[in-house]
Amino acid sequence: MDWRPSADIHALRLRSRVLRTVRAYFDSQRVLEVETPALGSHTVTDPSIESIVAHDRSGRTWFLQTSPEFAMKRLLAAGSGSIYQITRAYRSGEHGRHHDIQFSILEWYRVGYDHHLLMEDVDALLDEVLGPQTSRRMTFREAFIRHLELDPFTAATAQLHDACETRGFSSRAATASRDECLDYLLAVTVQPALGPGRVYLLDYPASQAALARVRAGPPRVAERFELYVDGIEVANGYHELQDAVELRRRMRNDTEMRRGSGRMRVEVDDRLLAAHAAGLPACAGVAMGLDRLVMLAGGYRTLHDVLAFPSDRT
Repeated sequence: MDWRPSADIHALRLRSRVLRTVRAYFDSQRVLEVETPALGSHTVTDPSIESIVAHDRSGRTWFLQTSPEFAMKRLLAAGSGSIYQITRAYRSGEHGRHHDIQFSILEWYRVGYDHHLLMEDVDALLDEVLGPQTSRRMTFREAFIRHLELDPFTAATAQLHDACETRGFSSRAATASRDECLDYLLAVTVQPALGPGRVYLLDYPASQAALARVRAGPPRVAERFELYVDGIEVANGYHELQDAVELRRRMRNDTEMRRGSGRMRVEVDDRLLAAHAAGLPACAGVAMGLDRLVMLAGGYRTLHDVLAFPSDRT
Protein backbone atom coordinates (compact mmCIF):
# COMPACT_ATOMS: atom_id res chain seq x y z
CA MET A 1 0.00 0.00 0.00
CA ASP A 2 1.52 3.31 -1.10
CA TRP A 3 1.37 5.92 1.68
CA ARG A 4 3.00 8.68 -0.34
CA PRO A 5 1.14 11.59 -2.03
CA SER A 6 0.36 11.15 -5.71
CA ALA A 7 1.37 14.77 -6.49
CA ASP A 8 5.04 15.69 -6.42
CA ILE A 9 6.41 18.76 -4.64
CA HIS A 10 6.38 20.81 -7.87
CA ALA A 11 2.64 20.23 -8.26
CA LEU A 12 1.99 21.10 -4.62
CA ARG A 13 3.94 24.34 -4.97
CA LEU A 14 2.06 25.15 -8.17
CA ARG A 15 -1.26 24.60 -6.40
CA SER A 16 -0.16 27.02 -3.69
CA ARG A 17 0.75 29.65 -6.31
CA VAL A 18 -2.57 29.21 -8.12
CA LEU A 19 -4.48 29.69 -4.87
CA ARG A 20 -2.55 32.88 -4.12
CA THR A 21 -3.19 34.17 -7.64
CA VAL A 22 -6.91 33.45 -7.44
CA ARG A 23 -7.27 35.21 -4.09
CA ALA A 24 -5.21 38.18 -5.30
CA TYR A 25 -7.46 38.54 -8.35
CA PHE A 26 -10.67 38.63 -6.35
CA ASP A 27 -9.13 40.91 -3.75
CA SER A 28 -8.24 43.36 -6.52
CA GLN A 29 -11.86 43.16 -7.69
CA ARG A 30 -13.22 43.73 -4.17
CA VAL A 31 -15.08 40.42 -4.23
CA LEU A 32 -15.68 39.02 -0.75
CA GLU A 33 -14.30 35.58 0.15
CA VAL A 34 -16.84 33.49 2.09
CA GLU A 35 -17.00 30.07 3.69
CA THR A 36 -20.09 27.86 3.85
CA PRO A 37 -20.69 24.38 5.34
CA ALA A 38 -19.41 21.25 3.60
CA LEU A 39 -22.16 19.25 5.34
CA GLY A 40 -25.79 20.19 4.75
CA SER A 41 -29.31 19.04 5.53
CA HIS A 42 -30.25 19.27 1.83
CA THR A 43 -28.51 18.68 -1.46
CA VAL A 44 -28.97 19.21 -5.18
CA THR A 45 -31.98 17.70 -6.92
CA ASP A 46 -30.19 17.48 -10.30
CA PRO A 47 -30.73 13.87 -11.50
CA SER A 48 -27.25 13.74 -13.06
CA ILE A 49 -25.47 14.38 -9.73
CA GLU A 50 -25.37 11.92 -6.84
CA SER A 51 -24.47 13.08 -3.34
CA ILE A 52 -22.51 11.31 -0.62
CA VAL A 53 -24.60 10.72 2.50
CA ALA A 54 -23.44 10.87 6.13
CA HIS A 55 -25.26 10.09 9.40
CA ASP A 56 -24.63 11.52 12.85
CA ARG A 57 -25.04 9.66 16.16
CA SER A 58 -28.71 10.61 16.37
CA GLY A 59 -29.34 8.93 13.02
CA ARG A 60 -30.00 12.19 11.20
CA THR A 61 -29.09 12.21 7.50
CA TRP A 62 -26.66 14.80 6.13
CA PHE A 63 -25.22 15.40 2.68
CA LEU A 64 -21.66 16.29 1.75
CA GLN A 65 -22.13 19.26 -0.55
CA THR A 66 -21.69 18.79 -4.30
CA SER A 67 -20.98 22.53 -4.56
CA PRO A 68 -21.44 25.57 -2.30
CA GLU A 69 -24.12 27.01 -4.63
CA PHE A 70 -27.20 26.84 -2.38
CA ALA A 71 -25.52 28.36 0.66
CA MET A 72 -23.83 31.07 -1.40
CA LYS A 73 -27.16 32.07 -2.94
CA ARG A 74 -28.60 32.45 0.55
CA LEU A 75 -25.75 34.84 1.31
CA LEU A 76 -26.45 36.77 -1.89
CA ALA A 77 -30.13 37.10 -0.94
CA ALA A 78 -29.03 38.38 2.49
CA GLY A 79 -27.10 41.23 0.84
CA SER A 80 -23.52 39.94 0.70
CA GLY A 81 -22.76 41.51 -2.67
CA SER A 82 -20.37 39.74 -5.05
CA ILE A 83 -18.72 36.73 -3.38
CA TYR A 84 -16.37 33.83 -4.05
CA GLN A 85 -15.35 30.63 -2.31
CA ILE A 86 -12.61 28.02 -2.58
CA THR A 87 -13.76 24.79 -0.99
CA ARG A 88 -13.95 21.01 -1.23
CA ALA A 89 -16.91 19.38 -2.98
CA TYR A 90 -18.05 15.75 -3.03
CA ARG A 91 -19.86 13.68 -5.65
CA SER A 92 -20.53 9.97 -5.57
CA GLY A 93 -19.22 7.84 -8.41
CA GLU A 94 -16.83 10.47 -9.79
CA HIS A 95 -13.74 8.56 -10.90
CA GLY A 96 -11.43 8.96 -13.88
CA ARG A 97 -8.64 10.93 -15.44
CA HIS A 98 -10.33 14.27 -14.72
CA HIS A 99 -12.59 13.23 -11.82
CA ASP A 100 -12.42 12.28 -8.15
CA ILE A 101 -15.18 11.87 -5.57
CA GLN A 102 -13.70 14.78 -3.60
CA PHE A 103 -12.25 17.78 -5.37
CA SER A 104 -11.57 21.49 -5.01
CA ILE A 105 -14.01 23.96 -6.48
CA LEU A 106 -13.81 27.71 -7.05
CA GLU A 107 -17.26 29.26 -7.20
CA TRP A 108 -18.15 32.93 -7.51
CA TYR A 109 -21.10 35.24 -8.10
CA ARG A 110 -21.06 38.72 -9.57
CA VAL A 111 -24.03 40.92 -8.68
CA GLY A 112 -25.31 42.87 -11.68
CA TYR A 113 -23.58 40.62 -14.24
CA ASP A 114 -25.11 38.50 -16.97
CA HIS A 115 -23.38 35.41 -18.39
CA HIS A 116 -21.63 37.44 -21.10
CA LEU A 117 -19.97 39.75 -18.56
CA LEU A 118 -19.14 36.70 -16.46
CA MET A 119 -17.29 35.08 -19.36
CA GLU A 120 -15.12 38.21 -19.56
CA ASP A 121 -14.51 37.88 -15.82
CA VAL A 122 -13.50 34.23 -16.24
CA ASP A 123 -11.08 35.20 -19.02
CA ALA A 124 -9.51 37.88 -16.84
CA LEU A 125 -8.90 35.36 -14.05
CA LEU A 126 -7.49 32.76 -16.45
CA ASP A 127 -5.15 35.36 -17.91
CA GLU A 128 -3.69 35.73 -14.41
CA VAL A 129 -3.42 31.97 -13.76
CA LEU A 130 -2.61 30.51 -17.19
CA GLY A 131 -1.28 33.54 -19.02
CA PRO A 132 -3.01 35.82 -21.55
CA GLN A 133 -4.90 34.03 -24.31
CA THR A 134 -7.82 34.85 -26.57
CA SER A 135 -11.00 32.83 -26.24
CA ARG A 136 -13.67 31.73 -28.68
CA ARG A 137 -17.43 31.65 -28.14
CA MET A 138 -19.72 29.23 -29.91
CA THR A 139 -23.38 28.47 -29.34
CA PHE A 140 -24.48 24.95 -28.52
CA ARG A 141 -26.35 24.90 -31.81
CA GLU A 142 -23.35 26.06 -33.86
CA ALA A 143 -21.13 23.41 -32.27
CA PHE A 144 -23.52 20.55 -33.07
CA ILE A 145 -24.09 21.70 -36.64
CA ARG A 146 -20.35 22.16 -37.24
CA HIS A 147 -19.16 18.90 -35.69
CA LEU A 148 -22.17 16.58 -36.07
CA GLU A 149 -24.19 18.15 -38.88
CA LEU A 150 -27.21 17.97 -36.56
CA ASP A 151 -29.32 20.82 -35.22
CA PRO A 152 -29.85 19.92 -31.54
CA PHE A 153 -33.05 21.96 -31.41
CA THR A 154 -34.83 20.63 -34.51
CA ALA A 155 -33.35 17.16 -35.17
CA ALA A 156 -35.81 14.33 -34.66
CA THR A 157 -35.17 12.23 -31.56
CA ALA A 158 -34.66 9.25 -33.85
CA GLN A 159 -31.78 11.11 -35.52
CA LEU A 160 -30.14 11.67 -32.14
CA HIS A 161 -30.49 7.97 -31.31
CA ASP A 162 -28.96 7.06 -34.67
CA ALA A 163 -26.01 9.39 -34.02
CA CYS A 164 -25.50 7.89 -30.53
CA GLU A 165 -25.63 4.30 -31.74
CA THR A 166 -23.21 5.04 -34.57
CA ARG A 167 -20.79 6.18 -31.87
CA GLY A 168 -21.18 3.19 -29.57
CA PHE A 169 -24.02 4.11 -27.22
CA SER A 170 -27.12 1.87 -27.45
CA SER A 171 -29.36 4.78 -26.53
CA ARG A 172 -32.61 3.14 -27.63
CA ALA A 173 -31.98 0.04 -25.52
CA ALA A 174 -31.07 2.32 -22.63
CA THR A 175 -34.30 4.32 -23.21
CA ALA A 176 -32.15 7.44 -23.15
CA SER A 177 -33.95 10.78 -23.18
CA ARG A 178 -33.32 13.45 -25.77
CA ASP A 179 -31.12 15.36 -23.32
CA GLU A 180 -29.15 12.22 -22.44
CA CYS A 181 -28.46 11.71 -26.15
CA LEU A 182 -27.30 15.32 -26.48
CA ASP A 183 -25.05 14.95 -23.43
CA TYR A 184 -23.45 11.83 -24.89
CA LEU A 185 -22.89 13.39 -28.30
CA LEU A 186 -21.42 16.50 -26.70
CA ALA A 187 -18.96 14.42 -24.68
CA VAL A 188 -17.80 11.98 -27.36
CA THR A 189 -17.90 14.09 -30.53
CA VAL A 190 -18.31 17.83 -29.95
CA GLN A 191 -16.00 18.32 -26.98
CA PRO A 192 -12.99 16.51 -28.53
CA ALA A 193 -13.45 18.54 -31.73
CA LEU A 194 -13.31 21.95 -30.05
CA GLY A 195 -9.56 22.10 -30.41
CA PRO A 196 -6.91 23.87 -28.34
CA GLY A 197 -7.32 27.03 -26.32
CA ARG A 198 -10.35 28.42 -24.52
CA VAL A 199 -13.77 27.76 -26.00
CA TYR A 200 -17.07 28.83 -24.43
CA LEU A 201 -20.20 26.91 -25.40
CA LEU A 202 -23.33 28.93 -24.65
CA ASP A 203 -27.08 29.07 -25.21
CA TYR A 204 -27.90 25.50 -24.21
CA PRO A 205 -31.36 23.99 -24.80
CA ALA A 206 -33.93 25.28 -22.31
CA SER A 207 -34.38 21.70 -21.05
CA GLN A 208 -30.77 21.90 -19.79
CA ALA A 209 -31.16 25.22 -18.00
CA ALA A 210 -30.51 23.79 -14.49
CA LEU A 211 -30.70 26.99 -12.39
CA ALA A 212 -30.09 29.44 -15.23
CA ARG A 213 -32.53 31.88 -16.80
CA VAL A 214 -34.26 30.89 -20.02
CA ARG A 215 -34.43 33.34 -22.92
CA ALA A 216 -37.46 33.35 -25.21
CA GLY A 217 -36.92 31.90 -28.68
CA PRO A 218 -37.32 30.41 -31.03
CA PRO A 219 -35.56 28.40 -29.91
CA ARG A 220 -35.79 28.95 -26.17
CA VAL A 221 -32.28 28.75 -24.73
CA ALA A 222 -30.71 28.64 -21.29
CA GLU A 223 -28.46 31.61 -20.52
CA ARG A 224 -25.56 29.45 -19.41
CA PHE A 225 -22.12 28.48 -20.65
CA GLU A 226 -19.50 25.80 -20.26
CA LEU A 227 -15.82 26.59 -20.70
CA TYR A 228 -13.40 24.12 -22.28
CA VAL A 229 -9.64 24.68 -22.18
CA ASP A 230 -7.64 22.45 -24.51
CA GLY A 231 -10.69 20.19 -24.71
CA ILE A 232 -11.10 19.84 -20.93
CA GLU A 233 -14.27 21.14 -19.26
CA VAL A 234 -13.19 23.69 -16.66
CA ALA A 235 -16.21 25.81 -15.71
CA ASN A 236 -20.00 25.98 -15.83
CA GLY A 237 -21.70 29.36 -15.50
CA TYR A 238 -25.25 30.75 -15.38
CA HIS A 239 -27.12 34.00 -15.68
CA GLU A 240 -28.92 33.07 -12.48
CA LEU A 241 -32.62 32.33 -12.25
CA GLN A 242 -34.37 34.69 -9.80
CA ASP A 243 -37.94 33.38 -10.02
CA ALA A 244 -38.70 31.36 -6.86
CA VAL A 245 -41.86 29.84 -8.35
CA GLU A 246 -39.99 28.61 -11.42
CA LEU A 247 -37.15 27.34 -9.23
CA ARG A 248 -39.60 25.24 -7.18
CA ARG A 249 -41.14 23.86 -10.38
CA ARG A 250 -37.74 22.83 -11.76
CA MET A 251 -36.61 21.25 -8.51
CA ARG A 252 -39.85 19.30 -8.14
CA ASN A 253 -39.49 18.10 -11.72
CA ASP A 254 -35.95 16.96 -10.87
CA THR A 255 -37.18 14.99 -7.87
CA GLU A 256 -39.79 13.25 -10.03
CA MET A 257 -37.11 12.35 -12.57
CA ARG A 258 -34.96 10.96 -9.77
CA ARG A 259 -37.79 8.77 -8.52
CA GLY A 260 -38.48 7.52 -12.05
CA SER A 261 -34.85 6.54 -12.56
CA GLY A 262 -34.45 4.86 -9.17
CA ARG A 263 -31.92 7.38 -7.89
CA MET A 264 -31.56 8.45 -4.28
CA ARG A 265 -34.54 10.43 -3.07
CA VAL A 266 -33.84 14.03 -2.04
CA GLU A 267 -36.13 16.80 -0.85
CA VAL A 268 -36.39 20.34 -2.18
CA ASP A 269 -34.35 22.82 -0.12
CA ASP A 270 -36.97 25.16 1.36
CA ARG A 271 -34.34 27.53 2.72
CA LEU A 272 -32.99 28.10 -0.80
CA LEU A 273 -36.53 28.71 -2.07
CA ALA A 274 -37.17 31.16 0.78
CA ALA A 275 -33.99 33.04 -0.09
CA HIS A 276 -35.12 33.33 -3.72
CA ALA A 277 -38.56 34.50 -2.61
CA ALA A 278 -36.95 37.12 -0.36
CA GLY A 279 -35.00 38.39 -3.37
CA LEU A 280 -31.94 36.93 -5.02
CA PRO A 281 -30.23 39.90 -6.69
CA ALA A 282 -29.69 39.92 -10.44
CA CYS A 283 -26.39 38.10 -10.81
CA ALA A 284 -24.33 35.55 -12.68
CA GLY A 285 -22.37 32.71 -11.11
CA VAL A 286 -19.79 30.15 -12.16
CA ALA A 287 -18.25 27.00 -10.71
CA MET A 288 -14.70 26.14 -11.78
CA GLY A 289 -12.77 22.94 -11.18
CA LEU A 290 -9.72 24.19 -9.30
CA ASP A 291 -7.83 20.90 -9.60
CA ARG A 292 -8.30 20.96 -13.36
CA LEU A 293 -7.07 24.55 -13.40
CA VAL A 294 -3.88 23.49 -11.59
CA MET A 295 -3.53 20.57 -13.98
CA LEU A 296 -3.70 22.91 -16.98
CA ALA A 297 -1.34 25.44 -15.40
CA GLY A 298 1.33 22.77 -14.97
CA GLY A 299 0.73 20.76 -18.13
CA TYR A 300 -0.25 17.66 -16.13
CA ARG A 301 -2.34 14.87 -17.68
CA THR A 302 -4.52 13.70 -14.78
CA LEU A 303 -6.07 15.01 -11.57
CA HIS A 304 -4.00 12.51 -9.59
CA ASP A 305 -0.90 14.43 -10.69
CA VAL A 306 -2.06 17.51 -8.78
CA LEU A 307 -3.93 16.01 -5.81
CA ALA A 308 -1.89 15.24 -2.70
CA PHE A 309 -4.13 12.33 -1.79
CA PRO A 310 -6.82 11.32 -4.30
CA SER A 311 -9.60 9.02 -3.13
CA ASP A 312 -7.62 5.84 -3.80
CA ARG A 313 -4.90 6.99 -1.36
CA THR A 314 -6.99 8.43 1.48
